Amino acid sequence: MSGIYIHIPFCKQACHYCDFHFSTSMKKKDEMVLALAKELEMRKNEFAQETVETIYFGGGTPSRLQIADLRLQIVAIYDNYKVIEKPEITLEANPDDLSEDYLIELTKIGVNRLSIGIQSFFEDDLKMMNRAHNSAEAKKCLEVATQYFDNISLDLIYGIPGMSVERWKQNIETALSFGIPHISSYALTVEPKTALNKLIQTGKIAEPKDEVASAHFMILVETLEANGFVHYELSNFGKENYFSKNNSAYWLGKKYIGIGPSAHSYDGISRSWNVANNALYLKSIQESKLPNEIEILSVADCYNEYIMTGLRTIWGVSLDRIQTEFGQNYLDYLLNQAQKFLSDDLLFIENNILKPTKKGKFLTDGIASDLFYLNLE
Repeated sequence: MSGIYIHIPFCKQACHYCDFHFSTSMKKKDEMVLALAKELEMRKNEFAQETVETIYFGGGTPSRLQIADLRLQIVAIYDNYKVIEKPEITLEANPDDLSEDYLIELTKIGVNRLSIGIQSFFEDDLKMMNRAHNSAEAKKCLEVATQYFDNISLDLIYGIPGMSVERWKQNIETALSFGIPHISSYALTVEPKTALNKLIQTGKIAEPKDEVASAHFMILVETLEANGFVHYELSNFGKENYFSKNNSAYWLGKKYIGIGPSAHSYDGISRSWNVANNALYLKSIQESKLPNEIEILSVADCYNEYIMTGLRTIWGVSLDRIQTEFGQNYLDYLLNQAQKFLSDDLLFIENNILKPTKKGKFLTDGIASDLFYLNLE
């Protein structure tokens, strides 16, 4: 089973923290929509032996597209790929785009899961992040969306400078009050070349503090687990049967094709990525050339990838799989590197599976990088 990801590179405005590829100009929107459908057709042979289980519209802001634009992509997938009977079709959306009419039309074209970028229910936070919606729109959109969609995920950001523990708890409680079955939550991170980075450097916004983010994270985990959510990936919490199938496929190492500028693909042997430039992407596709670079993954790359994704999920890192797929050398190295984290109660081994402890979860990415295998090829 495999997935298709479609990157929609348009946004209404630039959020201060975002370093994803997008444009705020919709001038080339029609050309882009046709190019995405053409790339889908050009790459059908890559999935000749695969069955598509998930379709994911990410971005950017896919809800900036009209229903006909989205329908064109879904039709192109059904025309060129084998698709299971009821695929998970997710649309990332911003609250200000989700009118009742738009939501109804989405259900008609087969979209059955929404991922809504709420980020916060508080006006001050939304303004600081330069979000396009306000607090009232965030709540109104969830009231309406829950009437038409059962499978909804929402995004929340924690570790925002000046956000008290009380305010963070209120954000979580507000999300829970809508009966949402999936929450994705991320620490506010400062990426280079973003407006947020500039605002911090000029002293207009305080720098996010790790200890605040860590405290918020622990509250998030405890509150959501107490409300029946499974913490199945570092940043993702779902009720039973509501885990994101698309994202779970990434973490479990399944194949996927990424369509659109800046989109990444993975086939188990190599990774490829499209050019992160709308004009160059359009020119290339119009000339029937794929605008991508390809990297063949080494054994060490595959091992490192498995460590990173495995530690972030409830499935952990199987020591049996390390031995079978990568050999005794890698297993010995992993156990040696993991020793200090096992001693410090940040990792534990259960049923021959390596996982982070509750204390270790917030530090997972740092721990994983210490377990990476370097220069052994």
